[in-house]
Amino acid sequence: MRLAKCFAAKLRSFRIAENGAAAVEFALILPAMLILYVGANEASMLISMDRKVQLISGAVGDLVARTDTDISSGDLQNYVNVAGGIISPYVVDGMVQIVSQVKVENGKAKVVWSRGFDDQEPDPKLDRADGAEYVLPQAVLDIAEGDHVIVAETRLPYTPLYGIVYTSPVTLYRENFFMPRFGGRIRLDGR
Repeated sequence: MRLAKCFAAKLRSFRIAENGAAAVEFALILPAMLILYVGANEASMLISMDRKVQLISGAVGDLVARTDTDISSGDLQNYVNVAGGIISPYVVDGMVQIVSQVKVENGKAKVVWSRGFDDQEPDPKLDRADGAEYVLPQAVLDIAEGDHVIVAETRLPYTPLYGIVYTSPVTLYRENFFMPRFGGRIRLDGR
């Protein structure tokens, strides 16, 4: 009987003792909170980079579309270099940009000229072939029938900073379409 009373007293004291409860709860919740924090941080970085890729594609395409009638390769190179300022403080390693002008006729788009850039340097392997068909969204085909469209594409591989929640690289891609502001064709280097 004495043993039962002693055991009951120990159970009562154990039930009301709360000295280490907060530490145990914290230890149980910490891993989940850390994963949530790191995951949210990585997701916000990914969203930020995707937004920057959109800004780059839009800025380059808009600058080309604002050209009156002729654009030089040097000017196009300068427009592409704008990406370095937009993407900072991140780096442009692996970024591919392609600027093309397509002519829309009879519901089909064909490349008039195209220039590709890898890490902001010209790369002829990325140029789309003159006269090649280019797939445009139906809404753009309808609006641009009989006219030209500037297409600016940007592709950037993004590697997660920590690699804990998002473990594999993600390729961010954006494509923007612009009608030449002054109408008609924009000639690259006079062609």
